[in-house]
Amino acid sequence: QVQLVESGGGLVQAGTSLRLSCLASGSIFSGNAMAWYRQAPGKQRDLVALITSDGYINYADSVKGRFTISRDNAKNTVYLQMNSLKPEDTAVYYCNIRIWATLRDYWGQGTQVTVSS
Repeated sequence: QVQLVESGGGLVQAGTSLRLSCLASGSIFSGNAMAWYRQAPGKQRDLVALITSDGYINYADSVKGRFTISRDNAKNTVYLQMNSLKPEDTAVYYCNIRIWATLRDYWGQGTQVTVSS
């Protein structure tokens, strides 16, 4: 079992920055992918950014150049640095981890990010 706890959301003005953190605990195998998804009201949950344990990174087109995903394997933590925030970034942001050995996905409880214009 794996537990994920997100932090760092909030209400900010457009053009400013936020950093989200996600701490993973439990049966975390060395091979995994950690990611951030987001879900706006009435919309599906979409991938924002992904980083694997061997360093592969992928971003949604809508956040390229503005968001940066990183991870600290020693702390089992993934971060999402969000710069130049826009009102359309408003959503609940969810942390996800996929354990390759078991192909199981785990989700955090989500953290609200609201960007005012």
